[in-house]
Amino acid sequence: MGGTSRIGIRREDKNEWERRVPLVPDNVRVLVRKGYDVFVQPSKIRVFEDAEYEAAGATVQEDLTKCDIVFGIKEFPVPFFFNKGTYAFFSHVIKGQKHNMPMLNRILETKGTLLDYERVVDEKNKRLIFFGNYAGLAGMLETLHTLGKRLEWEGHKTPFLALKRPLHYDTLGEAKSALEVVGKWITTQGLPDKRVPMVFGFAGYGNVSKGAQEIFDILPHEDIEPKELASFIAAGKFSDRKLYKVVFKEMDMVVPIDPKGTFELQDYFQHPEKYRGVFEQYLANLTVLVNGIYWDARYPRLVTKKWVKENFSDGKRPKLTVFGDISCDVEGSIECTVQPTEPGNPVYVYNPADGTVKEGIEGEGPVVMAVEILPTELPRESSMFFGDMLMPFIPGITSADFKGDFESCNLPPPIKRSVITYKGELTPDYAYIQKFL
Repeated sequence: MGGTSRIGIRREDKNEWERRVPLVPDNVRVLVRKGYDVFVQPSKIRVFEDAEYEAAGATVQEDLTKCDIVFGIKEFPVPFFFNKGTYAFFSHVIKGQKHNMPMLNRILETKGTLLDYERVVDEKNKRLIFFGNYAGLAGMLETLHTLGKRLEWEGHKTPFLALKRPLHYDTLGEAKSALEVVGKWITTQGLPDKRVPMVFGFAGYGNVSKGAQEIFDILPHEDIEPKELASFIAAGKFSDRKLYKVVFKEMDMVVPIDPKGTFELQDYFQHPEKYRGVFEQYLANLTVLVNGIYWDARYPRLVTKKWVKENFSDGKRPKLTVFGDISCDVEGSIECTVQPTEPGNPVYVYNPADGTVKEGIEGEGPVVMAVEILPTELPRESSMFFGDMLMPFIPGITSADFKGDFESCNLPPPIKRSVITYKGELTPDYAYIQKFL
């Protein structure tokens, strides 16, 4: 590329709900002042209007083929890619996702270079560009709204009914103000006797969980350690004027299969087959489970379909009411998350008898909130956050020399780790994807 100054911003069109942008007008204004030419595709649904980009100095036009790099958020449609283009977006190809292999093939055919934000990581594999905390923020708001509706259906009026869904608030600040009112209501009026104690379990402690906890912590609550949960419930000394919060780490979720073994975090990450899941021991004492963990098939599940069937069948209705599955791995850590949802229909009830789902909050079985694109429910703030994370990397990307081979390309190390394809070839770290093509 070498000294490029032409940056493109593609409009999002994967679905009607995706309103986010990789760079907001304030970011563009800074880039233009530094000598970049910025081209933005027009959009009718983007949270920032075309005129805001024009006021920041960008050119709004359909054609981005002259751009040296095109930034986006979600996957680009197959016809978009042009000869020898360079692109940055969340590609969702590193697990060999079947539905995105035609897109990846097209990038390879056109000798394209693909940077994936998900793989912009430091030397310890920590992600440096992400929306995770906004998934948590929006996901917790969705979960609380869902809980209020579900409890109403069960015959319980709660202050959660005063909450709107996150996409119906103009700003995150407005949503937080509404939560403060709900918190005062809980403190003064209390919660339904038949539904206390209300215990919220948070699986994980990363960016997603931190975002969810930021929302939850606005409400009056008390922290409980996982190992103390059962005895706390048994003692019966709980209040209807606050909620209870339990944060689960890996050491709470699994134990070594070997009775003489001890839990070691890195050993678990590297050899999960040596451990078995014990998370289901907590489920009977939870009202809501908020899931924010990374999961793949090597690791034990938090909740199995078997457990759900045993605890929700034959008219049984346990205390556990809502799964706020922010991670949204289909049939993954929460196995009854059998399909993702969109903001238009964010929740469904899983039927443990036959494995079917019913949209909404009515029915026998747990309610599952599994919105796949939660940050877009807070599009303005999440885009501003993301753009500020991306901006420091742009000089390194645009000044890199893309003329030679991949090894000699002088990209900053975190960006170089994110390069899936380089001039039409899979890079060494991602050569394994070839088997999925």
